[in-house]
Amino acid sequence: MSAITVELPNSLHRKLEELAEKEGISLSQFLATAAAEKMSALETFENILREAKKRDTRKAFETFLRAVPDIEPENPDDIIK
Repeated sequence: MSAITVELPNSLHRKLEELAEKEGISLSQFLATAAAEKMSALETFENILREAKKRDTRKAFETFLRAVPDIEPENPDDIIK
């Protein structure tokens, strides 16, 4: 294992500690799991796009759209800016 130092806003640090405690794990375990989940999601998404591009551009675009969650944006006004 390796160690890293990360600077976080105090409020984020407190919230992460609360969530880790709720899960019954250390903050280090919580952050390692969160990083692994994010990495897996990004790699999966990239693989979906790569495979779709092999087939054809229109199909790749449709595959991309199917992979995007159909949810409302958190701050719809930010999209307009």
